[in-house]
Amino acid sequence: MSTNQLDKKSEAWSALFSEPMSELVKRYTASVFFDKRLWQADITGSLAHAEMLAAQGIIGAADLASIQQGMAQITSEIEAGSFEWKLDLEDVHLNIEARLTQLVGDAGKRLHTGRSRNDQVATDVRLWLRSEIDLIIPLLGELQVALVEVAEKNVEVIMPGFTHLQVAQPVSFAHHLLAYVEMFSRDAERMVDVRRRTNRLPLGSAALAGTTYPLDRERVARKLGMVDERGEPQVCQNSLDGVSDRDFAIEFTAAASLCMVHISRFSEELILWMSQNFGFVKIADRFTTGSSIMPQKKNPDVPELARGKTGRVVGHLMGLITLMKGQPLAYNKDNQEDKEPLFDTVDTLKDTLRIFVEMVGGQPNPATGAKEGGITVNAVAMEEAAKKGYATATDLADYLVKKGLPFRDAHETVAHAVKAAVTHNCDLSELPLSVLQGFNASIDKDVYECLSLRGSLNARNTLGGTAPAQVRAQIARHRARLG
Repeated sequence: MSTNQLDKKSEAWSALFSEPMSELVKRYTASVFFDKRLWQADITGSLAHAEMLAAQGIIGAADLASIQQGMAQITSEIEAGSFEWKLDLEDVHLNIEARLTQLVGDAGKRLHTGRSRNDQVATDVRLWLRSEIDLIIPLLGELQVALVEVAEKNVEVIMPGFTHLQVAQPVSFAHHLLAYVEMFSRDAERMVDVRRRTNRLPLGSAALAGTTYPLDRERVARKLGMVDERGEPQVCQNSLDGVSDRDFAIEFTAAASLCMVHISRFSEELILWMSQNFGFVKIADRFTTGSSIMPQKKNPDVPELARGKTGRVVGHLMGLITLMKGQPLAYNKDNQEDKEPLFDTVDTLKDTLRIFVEMVGGQPNPATGAKEGGITVNAVAMEEAAKKGYATATDLADYLVKKGLPFRDAHETVAHAVKAAVTHNCDLSELPLSVLQGFNASIDKDVYECLSLRGSLNARNTLGGTAPAQVRAQIARHRARLG
C-alpha cells in the first residue's frame, strides 16, 4: 500500500471493498472531530508500544527512531495548529498514523504491529481520562479549602437548621458548610478509586483475541505509568474484556454525577439564601446577572446553571449505561458513542468546580493579597430566622429528660408548651417561668439557658455536633487533611 493510500478511508483497512463509502455514511461514522482531543494520549501510547516492539525485536532500532522522530513532528504540528485533520481518515488514530507514514514511510506502517484500533482506543481513553482525573481531584481539594475558609470565619454564626425545609434546630453556619466539605471529600475519594481502575492497560489485547507477536504488555504498562501503589504493572487480563470494557467510563460518570448532585444541592441552598425571603448571603456581582426588564434584580445564574448542568451529567451516565447494556462481546461500533458524553462530563465537572472555587473563595486582591468577593454572610438575618419556628423545642425536651421525665412524655409536654407559645405569639424562651412550670413543675429558671440559641448550639458538644468547639475541631481536621 502506498503512503497516500492511507488518505483513502475505504483502503485504510483492506482492499476487500468494491466501492467507496458514501459521504453520508462517512460523516455518520466519523469521530475525528470530537476524538481528536485524544491525540496526546494516542501518541504517548503509540510511542510506548513502539519502544516495546523494538525491545522485543519485532521492529528494528531504526524504525523506532523514525517513529519517535515522526511523532515529535506531529506533536509540534498539532500544538501549532497546523496539523490537518481529515474526515476521510475517520478518527484520531488513522489521522496520526497516516501522517506518520507520510513522514517516515514504512516505519510508520510497522507501528500498528500487534495491536488493533480496538485496544488502541481503549488505551487512549484510559490515558486521557486518567490525566483529567488528576486535574479534577485537586479542584475538589480547592473547593473544600474554600468552604473551610468561609466556615472558619463563621463558626459562631447561628442559622436555622432545616428538615423538610422547616425550621428544626439552630446550627452553626460553619457546621452547615462543613457538611459540603464532607460530601466533596467523598467525591475526591471516589475519583481516586475510579482512577485506580481506569489505570489498567488494554493495549496488547489487539482486536479481541490477543496477538501472535511476543508482546511485553507489562513493559508498556510500566512505561505508561499504569502501575499500582507498589509499582506493579496493571494489565487487563482478558483480551475480550480489555477491548470492550467501558466500566471505567461509567464509573467516572457516576462519580461525576454524584459530585454534580452535591454541587446542585449547594446551589439550591445558595439560591434560597440569596433570595429576599431569606437574605442569608450575597455572592459577588460577577457571578450574577441582571434582568432585561426588572432593574432591581440580581439573579444567581451560576448556581442555577450548575443545578441545570447536573441533569446533563446525570443524563450522560444514563446514556453510557444504556449504550453498554445490550452489547455482546467484544468490541462494537456502538462504543464510538462513549466519547462525547464522557468528554462533556469531564468538561462540565471541571468548569463547574473551577467557578465554584472562585465563587466560594473569592479572588486575591492584587494590592493586598487578601481574598475578596466570594460569599458574604448576613449573620443577623440568619440568627433572626433561627428564632422562628421554635428551634429550641428539642432542647426543652432534653432538659425535661435530664429532670427524669421519659423522652416520649417530655416530647408531649413540649408540644403543649409550643402550642402555648403559638397562642401568645412568642418564642419558647419568651414564655414566663410560671407558664413553663405549668407544663412540668421540675422546670426551673436554668431552662432559659437551654432555650437560647447560643445555649442550644453549645449543648451539642459531641463528635460531629454543631457546638463551636466541635466545629473548630472539624476545621482543624480538614486543614490538616487538605494541607
